[in-house]
Amino acid sequence: MKPIFCLISTIAILSAGLARAQERPNDAKRAVQKTEGQPASTNVAGAAYPKIHGDLSVSFRLKAPDAKKVTLQLGKAHEMSRDQDGVWTVTAAPQVPGFHYYWFVLDGAIVSDPASETFFGWSRPCSGIEIPSRDEDFYEFADVPHGELRRRPYFAKTTGEWRQVFVYTPPNYDANAVTRYPVLYLQHGMGEDERGWGVQGRVNLIMDRLIAAKKARPMIIVMEKGYARKPGEPAFGLPRAAAGGARPGEPRRPFATLEELFINDLIPMIDANYRTLTDRENRAMAGLSMGGMQTFAITLNNLDKFAYIGGFSGTGGGFDGAPFDAKTAHGGVMADSSAFNQKVKLVWIGIGTAEDPRFQRAVKGYRDVLEKAGIKTVYYESPGTDHEWQTWRRCLKEFAPLLFQDPPK
Repeated sequence: MKPIFCLISTIAILSAGLARAQERPNDAKRAVQKTEGQPASTNVAGAAYPKIHGDLSVSFRLKAPDAKKVTLQLGKAHEMSRDQDGVWTVTAAPQVPGFHYYWFVLDGAIVSDPASETFFGWSRPCSGIEIPSRDEDFYEFADVPHGELRRRPYFAKTTGEWRQVFVYTPPNYDANAVTRYPVLYLQHGMGEDERGWGVQGRVNLIMDRLIAAKKARPMIIVMEKGYARKPGEPAFGLPRAAAGGARPGEPRRPFATLEELFINDLIPMIDANYRTLTDRENRAMAGLSMGGMQTFAITLNNLDKFAYIGGFSGTGGGFDGAPFDAKTAHGGVMADSSAFNQKVKLVWIGIGTAEDPRFQRAVKGYRDVLEKAGIKTVYYESPGTDHEWQTWRRCLKEFAPLLFQDPPK
């Protein structure tokens, strides 16, 4: 998902999609060594293209004999060339390892690649490609005990609608019917939905490895859709003034209905249906981009419910450059830094070093303001990655081991 913005009908469909999106990690790694290139692991079965070459450049093909102009959109526009059979081709420069959305623009119309699996991003089903890494495998399958991703519907009284969440349960959750677990509520970014962390983010594979290595406590992870409105409310995305008049630097109002849904519907439902530890010291929230903003908005307004806070390319100060005063923002909950630091176990902030400079200034600036006000933070930079999933996978890998440790590691 590029700056800033970046249902499944049955569990069987979800499971198949997850398997295809996450399969063949070893083959993908071997493919990096072959200069002739190999099909991407995110291709549909049997599709030869997109093809990833040894230098991580990628070749794309699309048969569209009646098209006048076709462009590949992969980070930037790539003009494609047509052969005599109406096949359009282009080879994009070497890509950063990780997951990238892409699509074709065919005579002005945005179309997905029929050779790629689709993923929900940019507010629509979208093609995606996984570029293998030579140096990282923390989000690949491994011979370790595996947890499960579960899809659970529930009725939210706040919005008067049926919703669904995806829930990661750690290895041996069903085998051990007594153990209770802490909970992390983990939010996606704008233009994505509750499927994002399970499919593009590979949250289950990351957590399976961390838990197996005893780097993170076994935990339940809940992933909800980051959009909520009551009947008659305006659609999310209106300016702050129209969405409820939030003060500069305080983006709580646009997320007020989501906050109410979390507190009154989601958390009680999870606690009633899963073996959770229900005290605030065993509850965390984090999110990427918009989900990070939602995290700070919800947690800082409900510190009786949360003790751990994480923002991945997202903060409690927004991205609009509005002045931010840690002593007065968020209802003044940070005014007494000593009391805040004693109550909140972790404030974690991360960003990719290749993200838009405006994002970097906003995120670093927010961290600096908090530190200057005496609020303790943990800060992380993902080297070489943009506003996309490799940054957020790395953020989760660094964030999760610090959760539910007393004192934090």
